[in-house]
Amino acid sequence: MKPTRIAVIGAGLIGRKHIAVLRAGRPDYTLAGVADPSPAAMKEAADLGYPCYPTIAAMLDAEKPDGAVVAVPNQAHVSAGLECVERGVAVLVEKPFADTLAEGKRLVETAERAGVPTLTGHHRRHNGIMRRAAEVIASGGLGRIVAVNGMWLSRKPEDYFNVSWRRELGGGPVLINAIHDIDCLRMLCGDVVSVRAATSGATRGFAVEDTAAAVLTFANGAVGTLLVSDVAAGPWSWEWGSRENPLRPFEPENCYIIAGTRGSLAVPSLQFRWYEPGRENWDLEMTQQRLHVALEDAYFEQMRNFAAVIRGEEAPRISGRGGLETLATTLAITEAGRTGGTVTIADMLK
Repeated sequence: MKPTRIAVIGAGLIGRKHIAVLRAGRPDYTLAGVADPSPAAMKEAADLGYPCYPTIAAMLDAEKPDGAVVAVPNQAHVSAGLECVERGVAVLVEKPFADTLAEGKRLVETAERAGVPTLTGHHRRHNGIMRRAAEVIASGGLGRIVAVNGMWLSRKPEDYFNVSWRRELGGGPVLINAIHDIDCLRMLCGDVVSVRAATSGATRGFAVEDTAAAVLTFANGAVGTLLVSDVAAGPWSWEWGSRENPLRPFEPENCYIIAGTRGSLAVPSLQFRWYEPGRENWDLEMTQQRLHVALEDAYFEQMRNFAAVIRGEEAPRISGRGGLETLATTLAITEAGRTGGTVTIADMLK
């Protein structure tokens, strides 16, 4: 099989991760080139032996890649994506898919009219833990899903906020961190139809929230809660419990609880508890099992899926439109916190 040629637009922290994945010598994909004007990106490309161009257009015209990963700052996601789509190049856009819903819709609709695939870089969808949890739920192992709980609680160091935009609207833990958790809950439990929320910035006193609590109503009738704080000294977050990032300390705590009529599942521990059919009764003991998956780097599986989508062999794990729905749900939390009312996702996407 001839490797699918994939370019990277933006060689910052996450862009370099994608470059490393593409250079890892896998048979189904390879690095076509990089677009980044910075001297550091140019030097690294020269040192490692791959082409780097100062503009997106120059890279696309010279290398003619099959696909491109968009890893530039959020406000440039749509313009970079459109340059690729105009040339028929499939795109995987890092989260959030766009900086505004209107611009995101423009990219998605332009790509759909052109028949060009768009994907969103919510890499947890490719993690083996999340995939195994989704399989258990889809198989009916929990029965009908009725209740969901998600948490992201972790205290960020004070110097994290030396970057000014992190202290301003759009820079709080809802958009920076909880967007990942919202996408995970959507993956496991389906679309969210409405949100109510309360937010607070009382601890740090910034213009943006440091803590938020949301009530989510899912399309399947389930209800859930999501608790988010970057001032809470606690280990209840995906980063602490999943061991996805080897640089983070490991705490064996869960961040999602999915409860159904027959059983429940804790993630990321994959502790599965259930009643035997016909014996769903609180007077009876539940059967329990810890499911196991091999630890793996989700970015490699994400790239494999992207290459397979480009070749027409698979559907995206999460498309551009799916990423837009996750962004709308995330923004609905901040809007509901601001207004004190109920915000519907359909209204957000109008």
